[in-house]
Amino acid sequence: MAKNLKVGMLVCASLLAANAAYADNSATQESLRIEQQTSKIKGTIVDSKTGEPIIGASIIIQGQRSGTVTDADGKFSLSVPAGKKISVSYIGMETQTLAPKAKMSISLRPSAELEEVVVTGMQKTDRRLFTGATDRVNAEDAILNGIADISRSLEGRSAGVSVQNVSGTFGTAPKIRVRGATSIYGSSKPLWVVDGVIMEDVTDIDSDALSSGDPETLISSAIAGLNSDDIESFQILKDGSATSIYGARAMAGVIVVTTKKGKAGTAHINYTGEFTMRLKPTYGNFNILNSQDQMGIYRELYDKGWLNLSNTLNGSDYGVYGKMYELINTYNPSTGAFALANTTEAKNAYLANAEFRNTDWFDELFSTSIQQNHSVSMSGGTAKSNYYASVSAMTDPGWYKQSKVDRYTLNMNVNHKILDNLSLNIIGSGSYRSQRAPGTLSQDVDVVSGNVKRDFDINPYSYALNTSRALDPDTYYHSNYAAFNILHELETNFIDVNFLDAKFQAELKYKPIKDLEIAVLGALKYTTTSQEYKILDNSNQAEAYRAMDNTIIRDANKYLYTDKDVLYSLPISVLPEGGMYKRTDNRMRDYNFRATANYVHTFADIHYVNLFGGMETTEIQRSRSWFNGWGMQYAKGEIPYYTYQFFKKSLEENTDYYSLSNTNSRSAAFFANATYGYDNRYVLNGTVRYEGSNAMGKSRSARWTPTWNIAGSWNVDQEKFFKAWEPTISHLKLKASYSLTATPPPTSYTSSTNVFKAFNPYRIFTSDKETGIQLSDLENSELTYEKKNEFNFGVEAGFLNDRINVSFDIYTRKNYDEIGPVATQGIGGQIIRWANAADMKSHGEELSISSTNIKLKDFSWITSLVYSHTKTKITNLASQDRVIDMITNFGGRRVGYPVRSLFSIPFAGLDENGLPTFYNEAGEITTDNINFQERDKVDYLKYEGPTDPTVQGSLGNLFKYKGFTLNLFITYSFGNVVRLDPVFSATYNDLSSMTKEFKNRWMVPGDEKKTNVPVILSYAQYTNNSQLRYGYNAYNYSDVRIAKGDFIRMKEISLQYDFPKNWIKPLTNLSLKLQATNLFLIYADKKLNGQDPEFFRSGGVSAPVPKQFTATLKVGF
Repeated sequence: MAKNLKVGMLVCASLLAANAAYADNSATQESLRIEQQTSKIKGTIVDSKTGEPIIGASIIIQGQRSGTVTDADGKFSLSVPAGKKISVSYIGMETQTLAPKAKMSISLRPSAELEEVVVTGMQKTDRRLFTGATDRVNAEDAILNGIADISRSLEGRSAGVSVQNVSGTFGTAPKIRVRGATSIYGSSKPLWVVDGVIMEDVTDIDSDALSSGDPETLISSAIAGLNSDDIESFQILKDGSATSIYGARAMAGVIVVTTKKGKAGTAHINYTGEFTMRLKPTYGNFNILNSQDQMGIYRELYDKGWLNLSNTLNGSDYGVYGKMYELINTYNPSTGAFALANTTEAKNAYLANAEFRNTDWFDELFSTSIQQNHSVSMSGGTAKSNYYASVSAMTDPGWYKQSKVDRYTLNMNVNHKILDNLSLNIIGSGSYRSQRAPGTLSQDVDVVSGNVKRDFDINPYSYALNTSRALDPDTYYHSNYAAFNILHELETNFIDVNFLDAKFQAELKYKPIKDLEIAVLGALKYTTTSQEYKILDNSNQAEAYRAMDNTIIRDANKYLYTDKDVLYSLPISVLPEGGMYKRTDNRMRDYNFRATANYVHTFADIHYVNLFGGMETTEIQRSRSWFNGWGMQYAKGEIPYYTYQFFKKSLEENTDYYSLSNTNSRSAAFFANATYGYDNRYVLNGTVRYEGSNAMGKSRSARWTPTWNIAGSWNVDQEKFFKAWEPTISHLKLKASYSLTATPPPTSYTSSTNVFKAFNPYRIFTSDKETGIQLSDLENSELTYEKKNEFNFGVEAGFLNDRINVSFDIYTRKNYDEIGPVATQGIGGQIIRWANAADMKSHGEELSISSTNIKLKDFSWITSLVYSHTKTKITNLASQDRVIDMITNFGGRRVGYPVRSLFSIPFAGLDENGLPTFYNEAGEITTDNINFQERDKVDYLKYEGPTDPTVQGSLGNLFKYKGFTLNLFITYSFGNVVRLDPVFSATYNDLSSMTKEFKNRWMVPGDEKKTNVPVILSYAQYTNNSQLRYGYNAYNYSDVRIAKGDFIRMKEISLQYDFPKNWIKPLTNLSLKLQATNLFLIYADKKLNGQDPEFFRSGGVSAPVPKQFTATLKVGF
C-alpha cells in the first residue's frame, strides 16, 4: 500500500514537472511567434511634386490607433504586426494605404479633392458638383507684401471682380465690384464672409463715397484688421447659384475668406517679416509749373490788379507777394528798419529769390521711411486636435506727414474631436489700430456755383500739387486770414483714430449617423472706434476764428460772430482762447447664430444626394456719438475755455455741439439647398431662402422676401465618348443657372413706422428758445428689398492633360425694385420720398485662361490671363439727378445710360475776350447763365461714358527655376472716363500752383482761334461781374476736361528664392522675396498728365496707392 502510494506520488511529480516544462516551452514558443509576427519598418515620406520631405505626416496601423509621425527629415520608424497595413496621410495630400516593408520610400500626391473644393462659407462642395460661377484664389499667390489691406490683393485675380484703388490710405476700403454695379442709389459692395461669419462694417459708407477723402472713410473696411499671413484662400462667389445661400444679402456677390488652420503632426513656428519702402512722388510725373513760370503768371495777376498791397494783405489768403508786403510793413524797433525795404531793387530781389526757389513739396512732406510688418504663427496638432495661433505687429512711420499707423493682430483657431462623431471649432481674433491723419472737414459742394471745396484742407498730396513751388517751406504765409505754414499746421491739426475689433465664434458639429452632420455656429463681433480731431491752440484753423487784424478783415471773416440781439454789435470771436477737440465714436455689436443640417449619401454608387438646410439670425447694434469740445486749451493743461456766445451762435444757427444715435438691425432667415448628381455626369441644384428684416416696411410682403436658385451642370468628361477626345481635351463641364437674389436698401432710406424726434426750433431771439417734437421720417411701410434675376451660362475646359485650363461665363441680369427718390406733393412734410421705383439691367462675359507653357524638372513657366466685360443700363427711374450731380467725378444717373455716367457741359469755345462759353439748357451760348441745379432740361449735356470700367483683367507670368520664382503681373482697365482735376478758377492768389496748360492760355485777341484755355480775369472784370465764376467752374466740368480712364499697369514684379532644405537645417523653410508694387503705368491717356486714373484727388485723408519696394523674409522652425 505504502509502495503504491510512493509510486503514485512519483508519477504525479513527474507529470507536474513535465507539465511545467511544457508550459515554459509553450511560453517561449508564443513569445517567438509574437516576435515573428511584428516587423520593424523604416521609411521616408516626400512630396511627389517637390521631392521635399514632409514633416508631420501621420503613419497609422490599420485598424488601430497607434502610429507615429515623420520627423524634420520626413523619416519614421514603426513596429507593425504581421498582416496589418499602414495608412499614410497628411493635410492636403491623398491618403495612401500600403503594405509595410523594411525600408519604404513614400511619395504623397496633392489631394485633387482638396484643390477642387468650393467653400461657400456654409458648405464645402466638390467642384464637380458645384453649379455656380466661382473662383478660388490662393492667398499665397495673391497677397501683395507690404500692403496690409488684403482686399487690395484681389485686383486682377478673378474675372468679373473689379478692384479700384480710389484711395490708398490704410483703413479706407477699395471700391470693389463683383460683375459691376447692382444698385442705382444703394451700395454695390460685396458681402465679406470670414470663416463662415459675415463681416459687417462699423459704419455704413456707400462705395461711391470711398473716394471722398472724408474722415469716415478711415473706418470703412471691415477686414482691415485681418493679418494677411493668416489667410489661406479667397473664394469669390459671383452668380446667383453661388451666392443664393446668402439670399437677401448677396446680390452684389460674396467674398469668402478662409483662414489658416492647424495640421496634425509636429508643431511648427513660422515668422514672416516685411520691410517696405515707398517712393516719394516727383514733379516729373505731373504738369505742374516750376517756380519761374509760376512767378511769370503772378506778375500777370499783379498787372491785372489782383496782387496789390491793400487787397492782398487784407485778403484771406496770400503767398509770395503778400509776404513781401508784410515784410515791407514790418518794423523792427531794435534795428530801426523794416524787414524789407520798400524799394524797387529790394522787391525785385525778393521776387527773384522766389522765382528760382523751386520748392519740392513732395520732398518736404513725404518720406521713404520703412514700414515693417512682423508676424509669428504656431501650428500643430494630433489626430484629435489641431491648433493655429498667430500674432502680428505692423509699424508704419507714414508715407507722408501725419500718416503714422500701428496695427496689432491676434488670431487663434482650435479644432478638437470630442468624440469620433462630435467636434468643436473655436476661433478668436482681434486687432487694434492706432492711426493718425491730417485734420480735415467733410467735402462740400456749392450747388449754385458748381464749386467743390473743402475748408482747411491740409492733405499733403493735394497740397503738393495745389501749392506754388515759389513758396518757402519755412516761411509763414496767410490762409483763412491767419498765419499759415503747412509743416506747422500738420503738427497742430490732426486726427487720431483708434480702432478695436474683436470676434469670437464657436461651431459644434455632430454626426448622429454616417451621412448626416448637424452644425451649430454662434459668433459675436465687437468693434469700437474713436476719431479724435485735435485742432491745437496755435493752429491756423483755430487762429482763423479769432482773426481780426483790422476792420476790413473783421468784417470779411466768416468765422467771426455778430450778436443779433445787440444793436450795432461788431463781429467778435467765439474762440478767444484755445483750439477744438472734436470726437466721433462708433460702436457695433454683431450677434450671429446659425443651425444647419447636411445630409450626403450616394445610392448604388451613382446617385449622389446632398440635402442642406438651416436657419440663422443676426442682430447688429450700432451706436454713434459726436462731441464738439470748443475752446480746448491744449497748451494750458487741456482745460476748456468757452464763451456763452458760442452756444448762442449754435442756437441761432440751429446746430448741435453733441449728438447721439443708436440703431438696431435684426434679421432672420430659413434656407435649404438640394443637389442631385447622377454618375458624376449630370448635376441638378436648387436653393431657396426666406428672409426678413426689421429695416424693411412693416407689411409682411415688404419685410419678408423669398430668394431662390435653380441650376444644372453636365460633366462631359465623365461620358464614355469623351475618351476619344483625350488628351486633347482633358476635362469639360457645361453649367447654367437662373436665380433671384436681393439686398436691403441703405438704412438711411428705411423707416417702417413714422419717426418722431425731439428738436430745437429756430427762434430769432435765444430768450424765446423752446423744445419740440417733429415728424422726422414718414412711415415707409411698403419699402422692400432690391431684387435681381440673373441667368448664367458657363464652360470649364482643360486641354493637353490640363496644361491649358479655360473658364468662360456669360450672364445677363435684370434688377428691379431698386431704391430711388420720388418727388411727391410734400404731404406729410417730405417732398422727396424713397421708394422701390427704379430698374436696371446688365450683362457681361468673363474669361480665365491658365497655361503651363513649360514644365521641366528644374524649370516651369505658367501664364494666366483674366478678362471681364460688363455693361449696365438704367431702364426706369422716377426722378432725375441735377446737373451738378451728373458732371462731377462720381457721375450721375439717367435712364438709358450706365448706373454711374459722366456728363459734360458742352464747351462752345472762347469769345473774343478769352472768356469760356457754353451751351446751356435753353440752347444759348453763355458764359455765366448756367443752372447747376437744373433737373428737367438736361438733354443738352454731353454724355462722356461710365465712371466704372467696363473691361478689366490681368496678365501674369510665373517663372520657376530650382529655388527661384519670378512673377510678372500686369493689370488693365478700359472703358471708363475720368474728370480731370479742377484747376481753373475765376480768381487766383499767390499761393496757388498752376498747370502747364496755362502756358497756352488766351493772352490777346485772336488767341481764341488757337487755344481753348481761358484768359486769366482781371480784378476789374471780376468785380464788375462776379457771375463769371459760374463759367470758370463750368469749364472744369466741360467736355474739354475729360480723359479716358484706360490704363495698363505693371502691378507687381517679384523675385523669390527658397533655400534648399539641406542648407538650412534645423530650419524647415527659409525664403527671401523682393517685390516691386504699383511700379509704373505702361499705358494711360496722355491728357491725365500724371493724374492716377484710379484716384480722385479729393483731399482730406485720401492718397493714392504708392510705388513701393518690399523685402519679405520667411523662416520656419
